[in-house]
Amino acid sequence: MPANLTQQYHAAEEAYRKATTYEEKLAALEEMLATIPKHKGTEKLQADIKKRLARLRREGEKPKGGGSRQEDPFLIERQGAGQIFLLGWPNAGKSALVGALTNARVQVAEYPFATALPVPGMMQFEDVGIQLVDAPPFMPEGISGNFTAALRNSDMLLLVVDLSDHDCVEHLDAMLKFLQEKRILRDEVPPGVRALTRDKVLVLGNKSDLADSAEMIGLIRELVPDCPDILPVSASTGENLQQIGPLLFRRLQVIRVYTKKPGKKPDLDRPFILPQGSTVYDLAESIHKDIAENLRTARVWGSAKFDGQAVNHDYVLSDRDIVELNG
Repeated sequence: MPANLTQQYHAAEEAYRKATTYEEKLAALEEMLATIPKHKGTEKLQADIKKRLARLRREGEKPKGGGSRQEDPFLIERQGAGQIFLLGWPNAGKSALVGALTNARVQVAEYPFATALPVPGMMQFEDVGIQLVDAPPFMPEGISGNFTAALRNSDMLLLVVDLSDHDCVEHLDAMLKFLQEKRILRDEVPPGVRALTRDKVLVLGNKSDLADSAEMIGLIRELVPDCPDILPVSASTGENLQQIGPLLFRRLQVIRVYTKKPGKKPDLDRPFILPQGSTVYDLAESIHKDIAENLRTARVWGSAKFDGQAVNHDYVLSDRDIVELNG
C-alpha cells in the first residue's frame, strides 16, 4: 500500500533534517507523527518515528557532562488557569507590565537585559490566578537560552512593543517571523503538536499614554501582515490594564467549576479550572481517577435546567457551575 504522504508531513520531515537543536528536532518529529496518514502503508514509518522520538526524549533527560541533572531554568512550572509568556525587545516594558499586573519581583530598569532568566508571577482575575512570565529580551538573532521549548508549551503569548520606539513595527514583525520560523506560531495545530495559533497571541502596545501612540498602532496594523489583535496599555499610568485579565481568561478558553458535598455548601474559594467543553466525568477525573471510576451520579447547579438537576457523566459544564459528585 502506498504511503501517500501529505505536504504537511514532508514539510515536517524537511524541518527535522534542518533542525540543529534538541527542541527543534523534538518538535519536528512530533509534527511528523501527527501529520503522517494513519494506514497500513505507513505503519513501519510510524514505528520508526516513535522510536526516534523515544530515543530523543531519553537523550534530553540525561544530565550533560555527567553528575546529577540540573533543572532547566527556562522551563517554568505551570500554575493557575494558564501560563502566558511576555515577549519583547529590550526596554519594551515587559518587566514593568508584569510588575504592575502580578506579585512577581521583577527588576525594572532603564538599561537593557535586566531580565536574564524568566520571572513568573500570578495575576488575579476574579477568583482565579493566571500565570504571567517575564521572558528574557528578544534580540535580532532570536531568543537567548533554551527558551523555544517554554514558548511552545505555553498557553498564550503576549508580545510587548514600545509605542514610543519608531522601530516597534520592525520589532513586532521580527518576533512574529521568528515564532513562525520555529513553528511555535502556526495557522493550524495538528493533534499532538505543541504550538500556538494566532488567536493565542495578543500584542500589548506599551506606553500608550505618550504622544503619537495611536498613530503607531495604525502603522503596525497596516504594515505587519496578519497582525494579531493589539491592546494599547501603559504600565506607568495603568491605562487598559484592567482589560487584560478578562481578555486573557476568554482566550484561554477555560471554565471555573466548583464542587460541593451532599448536604453541604459549595466550596467557592478554590474552583477547578477545566478546558471549555469539559464534562462531569472530566471534572471527576481531574480530581482523582478513582473518583471518576467510581462515579455513579452527579447534580449540577448553574447551567442545568433547574438547580440540583441530576445529569449524566457526559453532561457539558459551563463557567461557574457547581457540581455534586456521588460515588
